[in-house]
Amino acid sequence: MPPSQAPRRRPAPTAPAPTRRVAPARGPVRARASRAPGGEAETAAAPVAVVTGGAGGIGRAVLARLGADGWRTVSWDLSADAPGAELALVADVTSAASLAAAAAETEARVGTPGALIVNAGILGPVAPCWEPGEAEIRRVLDTNLLSAFLTLHAVVPMMLANPAPALPGGGRGRIVLMSSVQAKEGTPLSGAYAASKAGLIALAKTAGKELAPHGILVNAVTPTVVRTAMERGIDPARRADLLARIPLARFLEPAEVAAMVSWLCGPECSFSTGAVFDLSGGRATS
Repeated sequence: MPPSQAPRRRPAPTAPAPTRRVAPARGPVRARASRAPGGEAETAAAPVAVVTGGAGGIGRAVLARLGADGWRTVSWDLSADAPGAELALVADVTSAASLAAAAAETEARVGTPGALIVNAGILGPVAPCWEPGEAEIRRVLDTNLLSAFLTLHAVVPMMLANPAPALPGGGRGRIVLMSSVQAKEGTPLSGAYAASKAGLIALAKTAGKELAPHGILVNAVTPTVVRTAMERGIDPARRADLLARIPLARFLEPAEVAAMVSWLCGPECSFSTGAVFDLSGGRATS
């Protein structure tokens, strides 16, 4: 039977761990068309994308966009309510053990990740940087920065085991770290948040250099305020101050963040790594 007529086989489903809530699959598994060496079309399994914080506003938009792009989408979040995910796993991104379990289950159920979007994060206290207590500061740094290291620890070894090329655009993987414009300019009353997001920029630059020889691209995105539930919870005076900083005079839409992530994970992004991509509406120009 020629490759173009070969039936596609799916792995036998396995039951989820009894202690973990798993959202049902949403829609059929997609496949991407490729070319056999002789020029005949063949069908390859769709690549897998993991999004941490997939139950939040940005995470949901990214899952939806990547799903539309043909990725098999997986959410790792404290909540399994991630409508755009084919598979939603409950995972604590501040726990290495929890992330290791999520990585193993992801690989068993849908395959090895070809893309990782490190998106989980919290705002933290709104106060001068010397005022918050140790517990508040550690909570922000653990959720926003430590979690990125732990997530890379869980996923990068799997990506390194991918064949090359494993993705339509070549290479073994794509990693996107969700930083913030506050990491680039600093924002009064957001010391822990800004510092944690600045750490993600440094991590993207470092990991980008380390993983480039292995065909894995690592980049950071620096959004301004995004119109999500997190934005709606900002104090009105604080919200007005943040809006006044944006020359385009509006906040960012989740779909606009997702569009940037889509490009960074797609075949047209083939020579950018260790870079920082701005989504600030003109607020930051360097």
